Amino acid sequence: MNDQIKIKTALISVYSKEGIEDLARKLVSYGIQIISTGGTFDFLMSRGIHAVSIESITSYPSILGGRVKTLHPKIFGGILWRRDKFSDVDDVEKYEIPSVDLVVVDLYPFEKTVAATGNEEEIIEKIDIGGISLIRAAAKNYAHVMVVASSGDYQAFLDVLAKNSGYTNRSDRRQFAGLAFNISSHYDTQIFRYFNRQANIPAFKQSILTALPMRYGENPHQKSTFYGNLADVFTQLHGKELSYNNLVDVDAAINLIGEFSVPTVAIIKHTNPCGVSSRNSMKDAYLDALACDPVSAYGGIIIANGTIQPDLAEELNKLFFEILIADGYENDALNLLKSKKNRIILQKNSFELPQLQFKSILNGVLEQDKDVTSEQQIDFQYVTNKRPSQEETDALVFANRIVKHLKSNTIVLIKNNQLIGCGMGQTSRVDALRQAINKAHSFGFDTNGSVMASDAFFPFADCVEIAGEAGVTAVIQPGGSIRDIDSVNYCNEHNISMVITGIRHFKH
Repeated sequence: MNDQIKIKTALISVYSKEGIEDLARKLVSYGIQIISTGGTFDFLMSRGIHAVSIESITSYPSILGGRVKTLHPKIFGGILWRRDKFSDVDDVEKYEIPSVDLVVVDLYPFEKTVAATGNEEEIIEKIDIGGISLIRAAAKNYAHVMVVASSGDYQAFLDVLAKNSGYTNRSDRRQFAGLAFNISSHYDTQIFRYFNRQANIPAFKQSILTALPMRYGENPHQKSTFYGNLADVFTQLHGKELSYNNLVDVDAAINLIGEFSVPTVAIIKHTNPCGVSSRNSMKDAYLDALACDPVSAYGGIIIANGTIQPDLAEELNKLFFEILIADGYENDALNLLKSKKNRIILQKNSFELPQLQFKSILNGVLEQDKDVTSEQQIDFQYVTNKRPSQEETDALVFANRIVKHLKSNTIVLIKNNQLIGCGMGQTSRVDALRQAINKAHSFGFDTNGSVMASDAFFPFADCVEIAGEAGVTAVIQPGGSIRDIDSVNYCNEHNISMVITGIRHFKH
């Protein structure tokens, strides 16, 4: 079989007319005959581009309100016949089936329609039948037929034509077939996901067409690609290209800052917050967040839930950090922050985070709901004789918002809406508590009058004993241990208040 095939006839049927006029004119310049359907036929003819209508080939009109136009043996036979198989050659001659060497098709905008309306009738009408069938037929027969299934591939296809003077070779056709199946599989996945909102069929179906190769993965010897559209999440205003580890930390930072509505700054290191503070001004919030652990803050990720003003920019400029994320920047502040060439500056966009999480594990994928639960005062169960004061209650809510974002086992110590100590990623909750106390003391914080939050229950009373000795006056924890009463009794004996939420916040 000759690897090079000259395109003589093209079938064009597109929903979006973007770019199709220029493409069609190029095809005509190569002497290629165009067959077209309905709206596409009218569009081309109105632009002075001659085309042959589908109806003139099939001798059948478009029926059922346009639902059936191309589904005919004379069309699919012309695409699917194998030029090197005698029986196929006999069939196309016997039934006078015109050959089709190129199929240019796009699909009804199902995904955009779902995003724009809840009208099921309108959504169902955007499930493409003819287009998806044409794509699959042409891609299956790539040995003989070229398929172009997206306007984004028009230029690449024209480059192939120019390179080969109107011919295509097998490797190019196979490449474009792969691109076409990428389009069709994504399309079917979106349709399934729409129906599965009610069907609840247990199947893992995810599809993202946008890919961004990373410089490398978690380590330089690991390859990595991000699938998604980062432009929806933030706008990069300055700095070098983000890395795999940068994106992981940015994700942690954005999820954490979403817990707060008052001016708050958080500093993240290896996905763990090492400094968090809420204050009346963003500058004060940053200075107190930095004070939590100025050592770990070096080279970290800083996020603020407001606008960066020049006075804060001056303070930020004194510290080496990898990334700054904020809702906005005053011009003078931004110009100052841009003084470091590689410093990454991101402006966070308004968007909704996904509510599902996935993790590849063993030979499959784990899916779970994201932990979006943040307990408020109304959710507290008071289990000790002493109830926390309102100031302590506010601090417990603040502490519980932070503890869910640290790696388990974790303990946080809070005072005056400021993280003063944290222990995370420990195999023992006691070790996590001791780490939190030692950190607080090492940076000059007085733990007397602080409150403590734990991501999970206390299996023994040892944690509240150690916390009490450090001056902790109020505790928040999920509860659920068979020995909860031991911790409660200790708190009662030492005038410590404790609340239970009933919600665990493990993070691995």
